[in-house]
Amino acid sequence: MRILLLSHAFNSLTQRLWCELAGRGHQLSLELDIADSVAEEAVALFRPDLVIAPFLKRAIPETVWSRHRCLIVHPGPPGDRGPSALDWAILRGEPRWGVTVLQAEAEMDAGPVWASADFALRPAGKGSLYRNEVTEAAVRAVLLAVDRVAAGDFVPQCVPGAAHAPVARADRAIDWQRQSTADILARIRSADGFPGVADSLFGEPCRLFDAWPEATLRGVPGELLGRRETAVCRATTDGALWIGHVRRDGGIKLPATQAFPQAAALPELALPGWWKAPAPTWQDIAYEEAGGVGFLSFEFYNGAMGTAQCRRLTEAFRWASGRPTRVIVLRGGGDFWSNGIHLNLIESADSPADESWANINAIDDLAEAVLRCETQLTVAALGGNAGAGGCFLARAADRVWARDGVVLNPHYRNMGNLYGSEFWTYLLPPRVGADGAAAIMSRRLPMTAAEAVACGFYDACLPAPGFAVDVARRAAELAAAPDFADRLAAKAARRAADEAAKPLAAYRADELAAMRRNFYGFDPSYHVARYHFVAKSPHSWTPRHLARHRDLDWKIPA
Repeated sequence: MRILLLSHAFNSLTQRLWCELAGRGHQLSLELDIADSVAEEAVALFRPDLVIAPFLKRAIPETVWSRHRCLIVHPGPPGDRGPSALDWAILRGEPRWGVTVLQAEAEMDAGPVWASADFALRPAGKGSLYRNEVTEAAVRAVLLAVDRVAAGDFVPQCVPGAAHAPVARADRAIDWQRQSTADILARIRSADGFPGVADSLFGEPCRLFDAWPEATLRGVPGELLGRRETAVCRATTDGALWIGHVRRDGGIKLPATQAFPQAAALPELALPGWWKAPAPTWQDIAYEEAGGVGFLSFEFYNGAMGTAQCRRLTEAFRWASGRPTRVIVLRGGGDFWSNGIHLNLIESADSPADESWANINAIDDLAEAVLRCETQLTVAALGGNAGAGGCFLARAADRVWARDGVVLNPHYRNMGNLYGSEFWTYLLPPRVGADGAAAIMSRRLPMTAAEAVACGFYDACLPAPGFAVDVARRAAELAAAPDFADRLAAKAARRAADEAAKPLAAYRADELAAMRRNFYGFDPSYHVARYHFVAKSPHSWTPRHLARHRDLDWKIPA
């Protein structure tokens, strides 16, 4: 079928559906929901058999849904109607939730249901749930709905329900002197990603994001107890919470200690080394060992890796490579493995160009440390999405295992035609060939883990259920393999041969020469694109590589 995706943004769910539907042979095009007239024009040009709206913030115009079958992906079970569906589910502590695919009609979310899927509501932030459980349920429901539309013999039914109002500011109001850790955590989690919970720090209004429970610290409710790296810890009535990110009024979302320099006066609540803390706490880099395998986890918000984070992770990796293990698994975080350099921190710097340069060099240092590791075999285990430099940082490992369902964006050009670094010119062509590398870097489209393995970029796509257990088992088998010494020696020989042919320093210098032009050159495209990305500027047009109906050679179907 010809399927038009109509979406507020090309977000993680929309990208996943693009990959899944394209993989099933459907002809796709996408239009960002900018205005009614734009949607009407897209339909007229593409003449879709079906319109799917994975992520909208307003209603599809009647001129579209009254003439074409339009399916809406609603992040709630059948009968749930209205905005803030997932927000309310988290606030109410629902044990299960769901996704419904329904037909657009005059009344919002009240059309006949084509498919639905449910899931257990894990205690987590809204963004994490959306990227994982909601996305998986949405994929199941959308694919079923598309099959039913294609078959032509399914009769969708309307489900009774009542519309709820948007979550108001008062619904998420925090009272540190009265509310428990669980109450405050639910409020912040319900607003994570957007819009954040309105509160104040250091006497100044802000929005809170990225909250983590603290198991051992106590204090006067509302008191700031201390800081750790980029987060601050605040006491509740029965414990404490770590606040990782905030957005000050009129500003952009930043790590808490970066947004409020006053945090430097708080006591540093450091952990003893890289080992994973025995009790729940906020720890962005953690290390564990089992069966000859070292597991290095790094939980960086939204997968963004700032200069200091890259340097600390490089230090942690070098420390881990000195441990008596045979394999090091780079686990990343639960939602993102890595998305490369930290654009928000760069935007907030006194000199964004200088901070860009420092950040790309710091992440290159990390990639080089992984590439040059001679004491262990290394594995990148991608349980979450990855983008740009994060995709190639993972490829620096000897093996890359990705969870089925992970979405990858192994390209840089969408950020103002960035050239990219992280040794991609060394790592990518041998895996996919020169033509394959050119295609991946120029087409600027997402790919699934299965696609990455099929083209040779990554090594294995592992089932989502039990991914962490499967990774641990495979890593232990790798460490215990009888030919482990031979494998390690072969790795060293390959690296020596590659170094003799062209040193890593030469690849790095070539890449950074191009990146320097991006950062300091006359073309401001990168700085403009970064600003709009960080400021979340409204879209004014749909990129042509997504809106295929707007290609110059597009012919309107008969």
